[in-house]
Amino acid sequence: MTLDTNWVKGWISAAADSIGEHKQELNTLDREIGDGDHGENMDRGMRASVAALEKLPDDATPNAALRSIAMTLISTVGGASGPLYGTAFLKAADPVGDAAAIDEATLVAVLAAARDGIVSRGKAETGDKTMIDAWTPAVDAARSAQEAGASASDILAAAADAAEKGAEATEPLVARKGRASYLGERSAGHRDPGAQSTALLLRAATGAAG
Repeated sequence: MTLDTNWVKGWISAAADSIGEHKQELNTLDREIGDGDHGENMDRGMRASVAALEKLPDDATPNAALRSIAMTLISTVGGASGPLYGTAFLKAADPVGDAAAIDEATLVAVLAAARDGIVSRGKAETGDKTMIDAWTPAVDAARSAQEAGASASDILAAAADAAEKGAEATEPLVARKGRASYLGERSAGHRDPGAQSTALLLRAATGAAG
């Protein structure tokens, strides 16, 4: 499938479905080390993003679609996740420019820009027990796949696989950023909800690519 505006719309629609399905799971993860509302917040933001994308003109570019998602998430998702995910989508739009479709090299740049946007906003590093622990391995895997000549769908699959492993790997970590860091050693043994929602988001992107 061509990674055009319809792909972006399909991605966010699939992400909304997935987040909705796993909403209570995300709430539970967040309740263990945070406020307990990550699932509710992400569900609201994804559904609002789907609605916002439906209002775009037929000739909207992928850049415009990504920026629409960014603005919607910033305005509708509570807590830290709204600004973090909003910044991710805002920065992800930059490498796309005015292109009607996203090629393999640009796809990697999109993922890297999203990750870097989150880092710039949240100041987290790998190992801090945040969504960066899912995003960074996803970017690395995507880049490796692209350099090996993989298709866009295979690049996304590699990113999603790595994000899922990264999210799982947050369980034994002690949080060094965010509300979970207030728990100190007690944060160990729990999966980071932001890393888990990142894995769901990237898996949805893979499904939408066919």
